Amino acid sequence: MIDMNRNTAFAIAGICGTAFLGYCVYFDRKRRNDPDFKKKLLETERKQWQTKSSGGNTTVMPDLRDVEAVQKFFLKEVQLGEELLASGDHEGGVEHLTNAVAVCGQPQQLLQVLQQTLPQPVFAMLLEKLPSISQRLATSPAMSSAVPKPEEPSSATITDVDDLE
Repeated sequence: MIDMNRNTAFAIAGICGTAFLGYCVYFDRKRRNDPDFKKKLLETERKQWQTKSSGGNTTVMPDLRDVEAVQKFFLKEVQLGEELLASGDHEGGVEHLTNAVAVCGQPQQLLQVLQQTLPQPVFAMLLEKLPSISQRLATSPAMSSAVPKPEEPSSATITDVDDLE
């Protein structure tokens, strides 16, 4: 009796395994024959490549005219930076601290505090990343709308001083 139950269980397990493999093969073939499959695959690979080539940085800078948004962003970036540094992710922590320095109203004072609190190699990494974040901040849409555009030269003419006398 036990032998028959064991054989039945093996047969059922074999049938289920075969059905599962058939299911996987059927849907894999259906997916690969989909006309949009290659397009979706290339699009996914392109997005992954762009994320890697941009350094994986997807931080969206706040509108620099909105003081409250800048303050929230600053505090969030400092907190994330500290958490990542504490967990051992020095590059991620430095990235967030660099963002905080970039939007800080008094970056020199913040850098002095960071120099005293961070290990020297981590602080050196922070200093290396500052020029790139400043460049990214200058080219961000939030910054370009915050910077006033130079005024057009006026069409006024200069009069001679002799004419006024």
